[in-house]
Amino acid sequence: MCKSGGFVFFKLEEINSRPEPFEFYTANELWTDEHTSKQMLAYHLNGEIDVSSRRTVTIDRSIEWITDRFELGAGKRSIDFGCGPGLYTLRLARTRAQVTGIDFSGRSIEYARKAAENEGLAIRYVNENYLDYMTEEKYDLITMIMCDFCALSPQQRKGLLTKFHSILEPGGSVLLDVYSHHAFDQREETASYELNQLNGFWSPHRYYGFVNTFKYDQEKVVLDKYTIIEEGRTRTVYNWLQYFSTETLKREFEENGFSEKEFYADVTGSPFDPKGAEFAVVARKV
Repeated sequence: MCKSGGFVFFKLEEINSRPEPFEFYTANELWTDEHTSKQMLAYHLNGEIDVSSRRTVTIDRSIEWITDRFELGAGKRSIDFGCGPGLYTLRLARTRAQVTGIDFSGRSIEYARKAAENEGLAIRYVNENYLDYMTEEKYDLITMIMCDFCALSPQQRKGLLTKFHSILEPGGSVLLDVYSHHAFDQREETASYELNQLNGFWSPHRYYGFVNTFKYDQEKVVLDKYTIIEEGRTRTVYNWLQYFSTETLKREFEENGFSEKEFYADVTGSPFDPKGAEFAVVARKV
Protein backbone atom coordinates (compact mmCIF):
# COMPACT_ATOMS: atom_id res chain seq x y z
CA MET A 1 0.00 0.00 0.00
CA CYS A 2 1.30 3.47 -0.86
CA LYS A 3 2.10 5.84 1.97
CA SER A 4 -0.62 8.30 0.97
CA GLY A 5 -3.22 5.53 1.00
CA GLY A 6 -2.15 4.51 4.49
CA PHE A 7 -2.43 8.09 5.70
CA VAL A 8 -5.95 8.46 4.29
CA PHE A 9 -7.00 5.20 5.94
CA PHE A 10 -5.58 6.39 9.27
CA LYS A 11 -7.45 9.71 9.02
CA LEU A 12 -10.72 7.96 8.21
CA GLU A 13 -10.23 5.65 11.19
CA GLU A 14 -9.62 8.69 13.36
CA ILE A 15 -12.68 10.51 12.03
CA ASN A 16 -14.93 7.52 12.69
CA SER A 17 -13.51 6.66 16.12
CA ARG A 18 -15.84 6.63 19.12
CA PRO A 19 -14.48 8.46 22.21
CA GLU A 20 -15.50 7.80 25.78
CA PRO A 21 -18.48 9.85 26.98
CA PHE A 22 -17.44 13.48 27.54
CA GLU A 23 -13.80 12.60 26.86
CA PHE A 24 -13.21 15.89 25.02
CA TYR A 25 -14.50 19.42 25.61
CA THR A 26 -14.39 21.85 22.68
CA ALA A 27 -16.94 24.56 23.50
CA ASN A 28 -14.49 27.26 22.42
CA GLU A 29 -14.71 26.05 18.82
CA LEU A 30 -18.32 27.22 18.70
CA TRP A 31 -18.41 30.23 20.93
CA THR A 32 -15.06 31.97 20.59
CA ASP A 33 -14.06 31.24 16.98
CA GLU A 34 -14.42 34.39 14.86
CA HIS A 35 -16.40 32.73 12.07
CA THR A 36 -18.62 30.27 13.98
CA SER A 37 -19.51 32.79 16.71
CA LYS A 38 -20.85 35.05 13.95
CA GLN A 39 -22.98 32.19 12.63
CA MET A 40 -24.26 31.37 16.12
CA LEU A 41 -25.24 34.99 16.75
CA ALA A 42 -27.22 35.02 13.51
CA TYR A 43 -29.10 31.91 14.68
CA HIS A 44 -29.76 33.55 18.08
CA LEU A 45 -31.29 36.59 16.44
CA ASN A 46 -33.53 34.70 14.02
CA GLY A 47 -36.79 34.78 15.94
CA GLU A 48 -38.49 32.38 13.54
CA ILE A 49 -36.40 29.27 14.35
CA ASP A 50 -35.47 27.19 17.41
CA VAL A 51 -31.70 27.20 16.85
CA SER A 52 -29.35 28.62 19.52
CA SER A 53 -32.38 30.44 20.98
CA ARG A 54 -36.12 29.86 21.08
CA ARG A 55 -38.55 31.56 18.74
CA THR A 56 -39.43 35.10 19.80
CA VAL A 57 -43.02 34.14 20.59
CA THR A 58 -41.77 31.36 22.91
CA ILE A 59 -39.29 33.67 24.65
CA ASP A 60 -42.06 36.20 25.30
CA ARG A 61 -44.28 33.48 26.78
CA SER A 62 -41.37 32.29 28.95
CA ILE A 63 -40.68 35.77 30.29
CA GLU A 64 -44.35 36.28 31.15
CA TRP A 65 -44.42 33.00 33.11
CA ILE A 66 -41.00 33.49 34.75
CA THR A 67 -41.88 37.01 35.87
CA ASP A 68 -45.10 35.80 37.47
CA ARG A 69 -43.80 32.49 38.85
CA PHE A 70 -40.76 34.04 40.58
CA GLU A 71 -42.33 37.42 41.35
CA LEU A 72 -39.57 39.31 39.60
CA GLY A 73 -39.39 43.05 40.03
CA ALA A 74 -37.57 45.74 41.98
CA GLY A 75 -35.43 44.25 44.73
CA LYS A 76 -35.07 40.83 43.06
CA ARG A 77 -31.79 39.60 41.56
CA SER A 78 -31.49 37.12 38.68
CA ILE A 79 -28.59 35.69 36.72
CA ASP A 80 -28.70 33.92 33.35
CA PHE A 81 -25.99 31.33 32.62
CA GLY A 82 -25.38 31.15 28.85
CA CYS A 83 -27.24 34.41 28.19
CA GLY A 84 -26.17 34.73 24.54
CA PRO A 85 -27.12 38.12 23.07
CA GLY A 86 -29.40 38.93 26.01
CA LEU A 87 -32.77 37.83 24.69
CA TYR A 88 -33.92 36.81 28.18
CA THR A 89 -31.86 39.21 30.31
CA LEU A 90 -33.12 42.24 28.39
CA ARG A 91 -36.73 41.25 28.97
CA LEU A 92 -36.14 40.33 32.62
CA ALA A 93 -34.47 43.68 33.28
CA ARG A 94 -37.63 45.44 32.09
CA THR A 95 -39.30 44.12 35.26
CA ARG A 96 -36.83 46.34 37.20
CA ALA A 97 -35.07 43.29 38.66
CA GLN A 98 -31.28 43.45 38.93
CA VAL A 99 -30.04 41.19 36.12
CA THR A 100 -26.68 39.58 35.29
CA GLY A 101 -25.80 37.57 32.17
CA ILE A 102 -22.81 35.31 31.56
CA ASP A 103 -21.69 33.98 28.20
CA PHE A 104 -18.61 32.47 26.55
CA SER A 105 -19.10 34.40 23.29
CA GLY A 106 -17.59 37.88 23.22
CA ARG A 107 -19.59 38.61 20.09
CA SER A 108 -22.89 37.79 21.81
CA ILE A 109 -21.99 39.74 24.95
CA GLU A 110 -21.08 42.79 22.86
CA TYR A 111 -24.48 42.63 21.17
CA ALA A 112 -26.24 42.23 24.54
CA ARG A 113 -24.44 45.21 26.06
CA LYS A 114 -25.36 47.47 23.16
CA ALA A 115 -29.00 46.35 23.31
CA ALA A 116 -29.15 47.11 27.04
CA GLU A 117 -27.50 50.48 26.53
CA ASN A 118 -30.02 51.37 23.83
CA GLU A 119 -32.85 50.76 26.30
CA GLY A 120 -31.09 52.40 29.22
CA LEU A 121 -31.06 49.15 31.20
CA ALA A 122 -28.30 48.53 33.76
CA ILE A 123 -27.65 44.86 33.04
CA ARG A 124 -24.32 43.42 34.17
CA TYR A 125 -22.75 41.20 31.49
CA VAL A 126 -19.78 38.89 32.05
CA ASN A 127 -17.81 37.49 29.09
CA GLU A 128 -16.55 34.24 30.60
CA ASN A 129 -17.02 30.49 30.48
CA TYR A 130 -19.71 30.04 33.15
CA LEU A 131 -17.91 26.95 34.42
CA ASP A 132 -15.13 29.28 35.60
CA TYR A 133 -17.36 32.08 36.89
CA MET A 134 -16.98 32.95 40.58
CA THR A 135 -18.88 35.55 42.58
CA GLU A 136 -19.78 36.56 46.13
CA GLU A 137 -23.12 37.95 44.95
CA LYS A 138 -26.37 36.24 45.92
CA TYR A 139 -29.35 35.75 43.63
CA ASP A 140 -33.06 34.97 43.89
CA LEU A 141 -33.22 33.24 40.50
CA ILE A 142 -30.74 31.40 38.28
CA THR A 143 -31.76 30.56 34.71
CA MET A 144 -30.05 28.28 32.21
CA ILE A 145 -32.19 27.92 29.10
CA MET A 146 -32.02 26.08 25.75
CA CYS A 147 -30.81 22.79 27.29
CA ASP A 148 -27.30 24.12 27.96
CA PHE A 149 -27.11 21.84 31.00
CA CYS A 150 -27.16 18.80 28.69
CA ALA A 151 -23.88 19.79 27.01
CA LEU A 152 -21.92 19.32 30.25
CA SER A 153 -20.24 16.25 31.66
CA PRO A 154 -21.36 14.77 35.01
CA GLN A 155 -18.37 16.44 36.71
CA GLN A 156 -19.11 19.80 35.10
CA ARG A 157 -22.79 19.57 36.06
CA LYS A 158 -21.93 18.73 39.66
CA GLY A 159 -19.57 21.70 39.87
CA LEU A 160 -22.19 23.99 38.37
CA LEU A 161 -24.98 22.83 40.71
CA THR A 162 -22.65 23.33 43.68
CA LYS A 163 -22.01 26.86 42.42
CA PHE A 164 -25.73 27.48 41.94
CA HIS A 165 -26.47 26.40 45.50
CA SER A 166 -23.73 28.64 46.90
CA ILE A 167 -24.85 31.82 45.08
CA LEU A 168 -28.60 31.45 45.70
CA GLU A 169 -30.38 33.24 48.49
CA PRO A 170 -32.26 30.92 50.87
CA GLY A 171 -35.53 30.19 49.10
CA GLY A 172 -33.98 31.04 45.73
CA SER A 173 -34.59 28.90 42.65
CA VAL A 174 -32.89 27.44 39.58
CA LEU A 175 -34.83 27.15 36.32
CA LEU A 176 -33.36 25.07 33.51
CA ASP A 177 -34.49 22.76 30.73
CA VAL A 178 -33.11 19.44 29.43
CA TYR A 179 -33.63 16.81 26.75
CA SER A 180 -35.65 13.74 27.77
CA HIS A 181 -35.11 9.99 27.49
CA HIS A 182 -37.94 10.00 24.96
CA ALA A 183 -35.84 12.30 22.74
CA PHE A 184 -32.83 10.02 23.22
CA ASP A 185 -34.83 7.08 21.86
CA GLN A 186 -35.51 9.03 18.66
CA ARG A 187 -31.82 9.61 17.90
CA GLU A 188 -29.91 7.24 15.58
CA GLU A 189 -26.24 6.62 14.91
CA THR A 190 -25.19 8.05 11.55
CA ALA A 191 -22.08 9.00 9.57
CA SER A 192 -21.93 11.43 6.66
CA TYR A 193 -19.80 14.08 5.02
CA GLU A 194 -20.45 17.07 2.82
CA LEU A 195 -18.57 19.85 1.07
CA ASN A 196 -19.02 23.07 3.08
CA GLN A 197 -21.33 21.26 5.48
CA LEU A 198 -24.15 23.32 7.03
CA ASN A 199 -23.85 25.93 4.26
CA GLY A 200 -20.41 27.15 5.27
CA PHE A 201 -21.11 27.28 9.01
CA TRP A 202 -17.65 26.08 10.03
CA SER A 203 -15.41 28.24 7.88
CA PRO A 204 -15.49 31.01 5.25
CA HIS A 205 -13.10 28.83 3.21
CA ARG A 206 -13.72 25.63 1.28
CA TYR A 207 -13.85 22.58 3.59
CA TYR A 208 -15.19 19.07 3.97
CA GLY A 209 -17.34 18.47 7.01
CA PHE A 210 -17.71 14.98 8.49
CA VAL A 211 -20.32 14.30 11.15
CA ASN A 212 -20.51 11.12 13.19
CA THR A 213 -23.39 10.62 15.61
CA PHE A 214 -22.72 8.13 18.41
CA LYS A 215 -25.21 6.90 21.02
CA TYR A 216 -24.21 5.70 24.47
CA ASP A 217 -27.19 3.69 25.67
CA GLN A 218 -26.09 3.07 29.25
CA GLU A 219 -25.23 6.72 29.91
CA LYS A 220 -28.10 8.16 27.82
CA VAL A 221 -25.63 10.39 25.99
CA VAL A 222 -25.39 11.35 22.31
CA LEU A 223 -22.32 12.76 20.60
CA ASP A 224 -22.36 14.67 17.34
CA LYS A 225 -18.70 14.64 16.36
CA TYR A 226 -17.78 17.16 13.66
CA THR A 227 -14.49 16.89 11.78
CA ILE A 228 -13.78 19.94 9.64
CA ILE A 229 -11.01 19.52 7.06
CA GLU A 230 -9.70 22.61 5.30
CA GLU A 231 -6.66 22.83 3.06
CA GLY A 232 -4.44 24.06 5.86
CA ARG A 233 -5.97 22.62 9.03
CA THR A 234 -8.23 19.96 10.53
CA ARG A 235 -10.48 20.52 13.54
CA THR A 236 -12.73 18.24 15.58
CA VAL A 237 -15.70 19.60 17.52
CA TYR A 238 -17.49 17.42 20.06
CA ASN A 239 -21.14 18.30 20.72
CA TRP A 240 -22.20 16.17 23.68
CA LEU A 241 -25.80 15.92 24.88
CA GLN A 242 -26.93 14.25 28.08
CA TYR A 243 -30.56 13.09 28.13
CA PHE A 244 -32.52 12.93 31.38
CA SER A 245 -35.54 11.42 33.05
CA THR A 246 -37.20 13.33 35.87
CA GLU A 247 -35.67 10.78 38.26
CA THR A 248 -32.08 11.23 37.06
CA LEU A 249 -32.35 15.02 37.04
CA LYS A 250 -34.00 15.05 40.45
CA ARG A 251 -31.17 12.92 41.83
CA GLU A 252 -28.49 15.31 40.54
CA PHE A 253 -30.18 18.26 42.21
CA GLU A 254 -30.72 16.38 45.47
CA GLU A 255 -27.06 15.35 45.58
CA ASN A 256 -26.16 19.04 45.46
CA GLY A 257 -28.43 20.34 48.18
CA PHE A 258 -31.72 21.12 46.41
CA SER A 259 -34.72 19.57 48.16
CA GLU A 260 -37.76 21.00 46.36
CA LYS A 261 -38.35 20.39 42.65
CA GLU A 262 -41.15 21.00 40.17
CA PHE A 263 -41.27 19.71 36.59
CA TYR A 264 -42.82 21.38 33.56
CA ALA A 265 -42.98 20.66 29.84
CA ASP A 266 -40.81 23.70 29.11
CA VAL A 267 -39.74 27.10 30.46
CA THR A 268 -43.13 28.62 29.63
CA GLY A 269 -44.57 26.69 32.57
CA SER A 270 -46.68 24.30 30.47
CA PRO A 271 -47.78 21.10 32.28
CA PHE A 272 -45.22 18.30 32.27
CA ASP A 273 -45.52 15.91 29.31
CA PRO A 274 -43.97 12.43 29.89
CA LYS A 275 -43.65 11.96 26.12
CA GLY A 276 -42.11 15.35 25.44
CA ALA A 277 -38.68 15.74 23.86
CA GLU A 278 -37.71 18.23 26.57
CA PHE A 279 -38.77 19.24 30.04
CA ALA A 280 -37.94 21.92 32.57
CA VAL A 281 -37.22 21.87 36.28
CA VAL A 282 -37.55 24.44 39.03
CA ALA A 283 -35.29 23.51 41.95
CA ARG A 284 -35.44 25.51 45.16
CA LYS A 285 -32.79 26.08 47.78
CA VAL A 286 -34.43 25.63 51.17
